[in-house]
Amino acid sequence: MIHIALTDDIAACHALRRSVFIEEQGVSEADELDDLDGVALHLLARVDDLPVGSARLLPKGEVGKIGRVCVLPSHRGTGLGAALIRAALDELRRQPGIRIARLGAQVHAIGFYERLGFTAHGPVYDDAGIDHRDMDFTL
Repeated sequence: MIHIALTDDIAACHALRRSVFIEEQGVSEADELDDLDGVALHLLARVDDLPVGSARLLPKGEVGKIGRVCVLPSHRGTGLGAALIRAALDELRRQPGIRIARLGAQVHAIGFYERLGFTAHGPVYDDAGIDHRDMDFTL
């Protein structure tokens, strides 16, 4: 059973992000780990109490940024990623004043986010050596 909730277990989130971003995708540790984790909200997805996905939320003004979204390869294609994004949107709706959810999507994942209601805008840009494009969802 999938359980997604806010967490203070930043170590579990870091372990997932290390596995997906640093080890699998080749992102440098300097690019992956920043000083924003301490001020962010963190969602952790668990299946049978095993951490399998996470996302980071940074509310600022009327925009809530969804970032560091990752799901272990063993749980991709199961609907867990979509459930994680829906949970992120639900959490942003609970934050005062947030009207827009924004994320930087890896170009290969734009279709995934479009199916969840996000709209791409602006140019493609490089983030840690991977092409991204900004996407918004009006809450």
